[in-house]
Amino acid sequence: MSSTILFIDDHDILYRSGTQRVLNSPVRHHTNPLIKSDRPWETAIAWTSAYRDQHTGKYQLWYQAFAGDRAIYSTHRCVVCYAESDDGIRFTKPDLNLFNFNKIKNTNIVLIGNGGHSLRYANSVIIDPREKDPDRRYKMAYFDFAQDGKNEHPGLCVAFSPDGIHWTKHPRAPLLKSSYGNYGETVPFDSGLDRPWDVPLSMSDAVDALYDPRRKVFALYGKMWIDGPDGGMYWKHGMGRTESKNFVDWTAPQLLCVPDELDPSHVEFHTSPVFFYQDVYFCLNQILNRSVRGGVIDIELGISRDGINWHRPFKSSFFLSRSDHNQFDSGSIFTNSTPIILNKEIRFYYGGYSQGATGADDYNHVSGVGLAILQRDRFAGLTPVSLSDQSTLKKPLQNTGQITLKPIMLANCDQISLNADASHGTVRAELLDQRGKRVKGFSKDETIPIRGDSLNHNIKWRDCKLTDLDRRPYLLRLHLDDATVYALTLVAKP
Repeated sequence: MSSTILFIDDHDILYRSGTQRVLNSPVRHHTNPLIKSDRPWETAIAWTSAYRDQHTGKYQLWYQAFAGDRAIYSTHRCVVCYAESDDGIRFTKPDLNLFNFNKIKNTNIVLIGNGGHSLRYANSVIIDPREKDPDRRYKMAYFDFAQDGKNEHPGLCVAFSPDGIHWTKHPRAPLLKSSYGNYGETVPFDSGLDRPWDVPLSMSDAVDALYDPRRKVFALYGKMWIDGPDGGMYWKHGMGRTESKNFVDWTAPQLLCVPDELDPSHVEFHTSPVFFYQDVYFCLNQILNRSVRGGVIDIELGISRDGINWHRPFKSSFFLSRSDHNQFDSGSIFTNSTPIILNKEIRFYYGGYSQGATGADDYNHVSGVGLAILQRDRFAGLTPVSLSDQSTLKKPLQNTGQITLKPIMLANCDQISLNADASHGTVRAELLDQRGKRVKGFSKDETIPIRGDSLNHNIKWRDCKLTDLDRRPYLLRLHLDDATVYALTLVAKP
């Protein structure tokens, strides 16, 4: 079985010299927005989820559409809509005739709210190929107000579907109660009978779902309120997590990550969608700034190796920034936990406002669903620093660096594929034994230099092959000369 090492962090690196890590951002598609807010129920489009059927290639996309006061019925103020595509670029909105909007019969609406105190909110859809019940293969998590006995409570709700179009809400709701209030309210006493909507350390009004293959559970990541410096509630959002075996019974939320003293004072997390890829948990963290235009949102890339302990190594630059003024995504970007992984690229679909996150009621703003594309596995790369001139060097070095990986077994490896851009330089590879000594036939001078830009460079030596190696662990070292490496794949023998 092949395995890929991403140079997103130093998890697989023993040490490196003269290198720096650089963040790589996805590129917006030139036809954005792919889906425009051109229906009466689509004043603002935010949360999205995407799925591509590997067998047919068909794309399905769900998006939150807000109409606000334009809706006659409170259940239709914020709905879930559906679109589909054969190529992931040109989407259609089918007339499903499931829910009317005001007097319009044919719509692409697939879920409406309960009509409680406030709005149904968000929509995170995942497809579960392990599910034995065909009517529950599609799973959706969202926020709504629901009757819990005689009382109404805000919180987590779920729905199930056989096809992603016909949804059935789970009868028990909310499954987890959420907090709902105003900044500065004091933390309630433990009885909580007088203020049932104040629920400290609870998940708030947006969640993003994924199946965690390591723990073999469903997990929801979303925003949790944290208290302010004076102890007042509803100060800022941090990242929270809850998990479930069946998508119905959820654990008590766990607070994982919050803004810290190294962040500007305005920083908070709007919500924190997570996806698992190449043995890494990635977070497309929505960084909210309430001080600008009602709360603008840019996207920061966070990483974790266990899904619990999170690192934010790219605070100085956003993974996906807002567009220029008056574009559909110039105010807020709403990411999701469902990127589409293709052979040569990763597609990130997202919702966008031209206003801040609280600007949905502005009926003059622009909104839609966009697409940003990243070359496969190129989240971040390692590249040489421009100049190494430490006193321990015999002479200054320009654009030169090396990366030494932790010991790896290569006996069952058919080839080593390197994802690298050596358009202006070279990458050379060599093998060291566990004592750090070079292996004859696999030295830097005996390798075939890698040049050019490719997702799949094949590492080779002139006179030796990987099949010549014995069953010992080796240290693989990459020598960089004005080149950037993003990932390395060990291709197993057939």
